[in-house]
This record gives sequence, structure tokens and C-alpha cells, in this order.
Amino acid sequence: MNKDRHTKREPRHVGRRRIGLVSVVLAAGLLAAACSSNSSSSTTTTGGGSSSNNGGATAPGVTATSITIGATTPLTGPAAPGYSEIAAASNAVFKWANANGGVNGRQINYIIKDDGYNPVNTVTLTRQLVQQNNIFADVGSLGTPTQLAVEPFLNSNKVPQLFVESGCNCWSQSNSPWTFGWQTNYTVEGKILGQYIKQNFAGQKVGYLYQADEFGQDFIKGLDQELPSTSVVSRQNYDAATLAGPMSNQIAALKAAGAQVVALATVPAATALALLPAASIGYKPQWVASNVGADPPTVGALLKSFSQGAAGTTLLDGMVSDAYVPPEANTSNPWIQAIQNVLTKYDPGAPLDGNTEYGVALGYTFIQALQKAGPNLTRAGIVSAIESSGSTFVSPGLVPFTYSNSVHFGYSGAQIATINGGAATTTGPVYTSTINGPIKVFTGTTTPPPASLLVLSST
Repeated sequence: MNKDRHTKREPRHVGRRRIGLVSVVLAAGLLAAACSSNSSSSTTTTGGGSSSNNGGATAPGVTATSITIGATTPLTGPAAPGYSEIAAASNAVFKWANANGGVNGRQINYIIKDDGYNPVNTVTLTRQLVQQNNIFADVGSLGTPTQLAVEPFLNSNKVPQLFVESGCNCWSQSNSPWTFGWQTNYTVEGKILGQYIKQNFAGQKVGYLYQADEFGQDFIKGLDQELPSTSVVSRQNYDAATLAGPMSNQIAALKAAGAQVVALATVPAATALALLPAASIGYKPQWVASNVGADPPTVGALLKSFSQGAAGTTLLDGMVSDAYVPPEANTSNPWIQAIQNVLTKYDPGAPLDGNTEYGVALGYTFIQALQKAGPNLTRAGIVSAIESSGSTFVSPGLVPFTYSNSVHFGYSGAQIATINGGAATTTGPVYTSTINGPIKVFTGTTTPPPASLLVLSST
């Protein structure tokens, strides 16, 4: 969720004696987190309706007074840091809606299950949500490998898989008409960052470090469209399922190849696990990271935790990323103010960071979809509402949504961002693109938050 900069900034040097301890401390710390991932689930509900009450039903999970939806997300495991905040933040905006009469007179009940970022768990828990909890739609579930594992099941059962928390190209396919993404797709993001590298670091050797699934693969498809193949000197990856310690081997390979710029397609924990061993060997490339793993508060806290205080947010200084919503540090932005109000009242104690901003914004998108679908709510009706009206939904987005009857991606582009002092700053043009189309400068304006959200969220 960051923005850009035209001058290269190196991460500040961190004392090598202290960072040298990181590789010993780190594996135990992350392994403890990763081993907490299992098939257990944590369920949270909001609102007063019961999914077993069929009075006034117009669709599964819908009664005259309630709508039951669900999600799977990593509340534990290697992807939990930061990402565990998102569902609760979406729930906060649902609580706001419920406190103000609900949507078309219905209260939103949100059931959240912990899949630990493990696709095997996701399959089991998603079946529970559909077959036992009788959800109307799967809303805001997180992860590329996890949601790919249930995309066929949800589509074959005609259960809307709405606003998947992933930028995979796979959310807009003709054989998955019930699935919609929400964030900018990874190939478009990779193209925008690749263009930045080409324009600002021409002639420098580039290395890739990416998650070995559609997340990483789609991201580097975008990079490869913009960067000459001769400039890419090393391609390193990691397996999210076995992420349990510093990525020393990958970092050593990037350094040995002479990579001066390293593009990262990493979740927050993996970003930290790359920066720490790099610091320990004095390797200081220009980092260019997907916004997926570049939220400063989240990654900064992980750096501090994994290193037992030996490192922190200064390792992020100079990192280039991108943003499709305003960085949370921009507290003068009306959307950030509205989101903070919602969190303060309905998710007290939650930090304002890129994850909670994401959660509130996504939840508000779903509320608008319900409004457009109307009081006679059906599963097919909400899909049609998103296809016909989703591109005009009001959001914090720096760019519009792409939704149509043929495109189910989310935001259409991003702006470059640079991290310094623990915060991201946006600069330069805002860009839009498609997977195979040209990168264009976006000349539209950002829609301010509606007065109702600003007023009601603070009451």
C-alpha cells in the first residue's frame, strides 16, 4: 500500500554482530508460529439472525432479518501476522451497518474460520460454511493457494466467492462466474513496478524472489513484460507451506548473481525473512516489493520480533512498492479518517495499518453490493449487481474497480510508493492497465467517502 520515489535509497546499516544472531533466533520463532497452523477454526458472528431460521428466505443464508456470510482466513500460522487483522476489520464495518439498520433491513452475520493458510484446511472449512453454516456467500477469504483449492467447489454449487483477498489472475475466468477478486491483479501490479525499475534502474541487474504459486508467478509475468530478459540474473522462490526460517540460501544466490535490484512477491513474514539474512551479510540491493508484503507496520513488527529487537523498520527504508488505496499514514485523507472512526468504535484496539484499511474497505464494497442487489436478495442477483454496478462502487481506491460481465478483477491499477521512516508515501502518476494491455496514466479523480459513513461511523 505504498507509493514511489525517483532516487535510490539504501536500507540503513544494521549492526552485523546483532543481525548475525538472527538466523539462530529466527527459525525457532517462526517455526513456533507456523506450527500453530492446524485445522481448528475460530468462529465470529455479527448480528442477530440465525442461519437455521428460514423465515422470509430468498436464498440460502438469507432470512427476512439476516444475511449469513462466511470466510476462511489465517488467524494462525505463517501468514497470520497482519493478515489476521483483515476479517475483524471487515466485521467492524458490518457492525457499523448493523447498528444503523442493516442492509435492506437485514443484519449481517459474519462467520470467520481459521484455515492457517493451509489449503487442506480451507477445503474442509469452506464445505462447513456452505453445508453446515448455510452461508449466502463466501466473502473476503484470503489467499491464492487456499482460495484456488475451493474455487471449483464454490462455483459448482453456485455460491458467490466474493472479493477474494488475493490478486491472482485466476479470479476472472469464464469457468468461475461466481468468483470476484478485489485488489489489483498481480500481473498488472508487476507491470507497474517493472516499468518503474526499467525507468529508474536501467542497466542494473535484477533478481526475483517470489512465492512459488500463482501469486508469485502472476507477479513475475508482469515484471517480465516490462524488463528485458537479459537484465534478470536470478530467479529465487520459496514454498509458503514450508516457510519456517530465514531465506539465507535464496539471498545468498541473489547476491552471488550480482542482483542490484531485487523484486519481491512475498507475504509479510517472507519479506522479513528475506531482509534479515540480507542485512546479516551486508547485502543492500534496491528492494522493490509487491504491496502484499510491504505494509510497514506489519513487516516492521515482524522484523523486530524475528530478530528479538535487533532489527526493525529501518530495514525497510528506501523500499519501493505500490498502492491502490491511500497509505494509512496519510491521516489527512478523508477515507483514512473514516476507516479510523470505524475501527475505533467497532474494532477497538486494532491498529490502523494496511491490513485493517483493506478489511474495512472490502467490507464496505460488500455492503454496496448488497444494496445494489436489492431487498429480494439472491445469489445470482448479487453477482449481477456487481457485474452491472461494481465499477461505480465508492471506495478509497486510487483507481476504479474493473467489474463487468466479462471482468471479475478488482482495482484496475496502482501508484508507486516508497517506504521511509516506517511509513509509505505515494508519488507520481496513478497507473491503470490490463494483463496484456499498455500501462496508462489514470486521469480520473478519487471519490470521497459518503457523508453517511463519516457521520455514522463517529456516532
